[in-house]
Amino acid sequence: MVDEQGWYLPARRVPSPHFDARSDEQDISLLVVHNISLPPGQFGGGHIESFFQGTLDASLHPFFKVIENMRVSAHCLIRRNGEVVQFVPFSARAWHAGVSSFAGRDKCNDYSIGIELEGTDFLPYSPEQYQSLAELTKVILSYYPQITPERITGHQYIAPLRKTDPGLVFDWVRFKQGL
Repeated sequence: MVDEQGWYLPARRVPSPHFDARSDEQDISLLVVHNISLPPGQFGGGHIESFFQGTLDASLHPFFKVIENMRVSAHCLIRRNGEVVQFVPFSARAWHAGVSSFAGRDKCNDYSIGIELEGTDFLPYSPEQYQSLAELTKVILSYYPQITPERITGHQYIAPLRKTDPGLVFDWVRFKQGL
C-alpha cells in the first residue's frame, strides 16, 4: 500500500515543496503524531493544504499573517472524516518536528514520519480519524520495521515546552489498541 517512492496509495496526494532528502532512508525509525487546524479551532476547507504547499493567502484570516512565512509540512494529514492526504513521500524528510529530540537523539525530522490530525489539543478526535490513523500506522510499521509501538510519540513529547499537540484529549490507549 506504499509505492516505491514512499506514497501511501489510499491517500489523496497534494505535494508540498517543503521537504528535502533524508540523509539515510534506512534510518526511518520514529512516528510523530501532531494536530493542526486552520484557522485555529476551525475544521474543513483547504487552508491546511495551502499552508503545507506554501500558498496560504494571508489576507483570509488574521492568524494567517502570523504563519505566512513558515515553511512546514507533514507526511500526511488525517481530516475529521478520516480522509488521508499525503504531502511528502515517506522516503523524504518532511519539516514537521522542528527543534526536537527523541530518546536523546536530536533532529527528529531526519528519522521520523509526521502525521497531522485535523484537530486541536482540546476537542476529541473523531472515530474516523482513529480508524484511519490505525490503518495508516499499520502500513507504516510494516514498511518501516524500525518503527515499533514504543517509537510512536506525540509532538508534545519530542518538543516539550514548545509544543502541546496532539494534546491531552488524544486517546493513546484507543490508538494503540487499534494497532
